[in-house]
Amino acid sequence: MAETLILASGSPFRRVMLENAGVAVEAEPANLDERALEAPLKDSGASPEDVALVLAEAKAVAVSEKHPGSLVLGCDQTLSLGDEIFHKPADMEGARRHLLALSGKTHRLNSAAVLARDGVVLWRHVGVAALTMRKLDPAFIGRHLARVGTKALQSVGAYQIEGEGIQLFDKIEGDHFTIVGLPLLAVLGELRRLGAIDG
Repeated sequence: MAETLILASGSPFRRVMLENAGVAVEAEPANLDERALEAPLKDSGASPEDVALVLAEAKAVAVSEKHPGSLVLGCDQTLSLGDEIFHKPADMEGARRHLLALSGKTHRLNSAAVLARDGVVLWRHVGVAALTMRKLDPAFIGRHLARVGTKALQSVGAYQIEGEGIQLFDKIEGDHFTIVGLPLLAVLGELRRLGAIDG
């Protein structure tokens, strides 16, 4: 019998992806200071994939401890350019700097998913996509950001490929779900294995 999954995230994109796939889901964002959790990892040699996993696990565990017996999905995504990790831009100037830094280069989106129950991690996974941004003229970046507005502040790369952001790219390797922030196929496979959804 299917059970309701608790999504430890406030992301409307992740919730809609799960609902569209037929998964009964309730959202309860974890109340954690992500930058404080990430700080000790900076000098530890942790990879961008590791950072995403640590944050996803912290969210899943924290929320699962408040809901005994419930299955909880924690998620996090990092954007990495080499060893540098990008975070959501705080303002439009930050968005402009992000796009200038990514212009003409290939970056990676590392989307981590962790399932936990009663504070115990049952499964963890990181999906990776590689995105090559075309060389962008600074004036075009300004016009692009003026058109998309504050939507640019909703993602780590200052773009949304499901909208006008797709025009920024020459090449994308990886599945759409991972890019949007949830390695959905892997999550569904594990939910079936656990008997949480019909399969």
